[in-house]
Amino acid sequence: MSYPGYPPQSGGYPPQAGGYPPQPGAYPPQAGGYPPQAGGYPPQAGGYPPQAGGYPPQAGGYPPQAGGYPPQAGGYPPAAGGYPPAAGGYPAQSGGYPAQAGGFPPQAGGYPPQPGAGGPAPGQPMPNYPGAPAMNPSMPGYGSGAPSNSLAPAVPKGYRGSIKDFPGADPLRDVEVLRKAMKGFGTDENAIIELLGIRTSKQRVPMVAAYKTTYGKDLFHDLKSELTGNFEQLVIAMMMSPSHFDASELREAIKGAGTDEACLIEILSSRSNAEIREITRIYKADYGKSLEDAINSDTSGHFRRLLVSLSQGNRDERETVDISLAKQDAQKLYAAGENKVGTDESQFNAILCARSKPHLRAVFQEYQHMCGRDLEKSICREMSGHVEDGMVAVVKCIKNTPAYFAERLYKAMQVHLVIPLGITRRCY
Repeated sequence: MSYPGYPPQSGGYPPQAGGYPPQPGAYPPQAGGYPPQAGGYPPQAGGYPPQAGGYPPQAGGYPPQAGGYPPQAGGYPPAAGGYPPAAGGYPAQSGGYPAQAGGFPPQAGGYPPQPGAGGPAPGQPMPNYPGAPAMNPSMPGYGSGAPSNSLAPAVPKGYRGSIKDFPGADPLRDVEVLRKAMKGFGTDENAIIELLGIRTSKQRVPMVAAYKTTYGKDLFHDLKSELTGNFEQLVIAMMMSPSHFDASELREAIKGAGTDEACLIEILSSRSNAEIREITRIYKADYGKSLEDAINSDTSGHFRRLLVSLSQGNRDERETVDISLAKQDAQKLYAAGENKVGTDESQFNAILCARSKPHLRAVFQEYQHMCGRDLEKSICREMSGHVEDGMVAVVKCIKNTPAYFAERLYKAMQVHLVIPLGITRRCY
């Protein structure tokens, strides 16, 4: 009998002193060979005696291993390539097998039980992960081999935009520039642009207090009296702190006859816990009503639940990732959507709004490995309307917040009647 990867040999292996004797019923070839074993076979005088049906019991043979190879139905699955070709068969060896290059390094616990190549198709029962609770719905299996533990790169923290602190900025000198630009007949808009365009938010906001201290006047009032249109709205927004601006935008999105759902989704899905808590504090102080009450009064259904969950600012912020828990969450999302008649939106809400961002990036990868489909596409297949938009926005922000803002900015500029504050939110 010949195996893939071996050179053709007439009549089996040639006789070799101390080599391998013919052994019926041996194991089929394995990819990469057996892992190196501590101690190997003990030395035996005169090579191995003829053996029927596999390896005979030997004193001091394989040492006990944690887990070892678990029983597998049908023996080891065939692997393409078998042992690497050896010129002229195996060389004579005295004293057992030496460690061979290319083998797997010693591993504690051996290989876990694995389904056949590629795993069972969707809709077939899937074995549970170690430590995972029993799952009632059918699950698709993972392909052979351990899944990759590599995660999407963490989104860098720091500036939300590209402007960095201007060195040596002084709010007292800056307000002199603003006062000069607005004093007299007309307004020097270029001077305002040149000043505010190279100051970060934390350098612009102190100008409001500095202006009142220096000139005894309200900066917002003077800007509104001198500027008009989109430029006025943009400059006013730039003089507000990010949290005050977000609270103002949420107020504008909720009040009135309609609701700007896109604004609500964008702000609440992209801000950190600390930012959301500051936004809700400012909203309550400025408008006399909690943000949660405002959301409840203006939205409904699963979309309302999603926004209320996001507005709590209670997302787990641990940086560590438990891969086994990530696999369980991926299973739950599949069971709540693709593998269910209808959709359990509450399960998506519970996982996407509460888990940490590093954990969710691992969940997205495990879901892709399990189902062969990106979670965003599954959401689009299973949901519709505002709740679909909200869930997809959360997934995109978890993956890469700057990329999500870039997409929103691009789409905003494709609209003929561009809302300037919508662009401001993405450039702030």
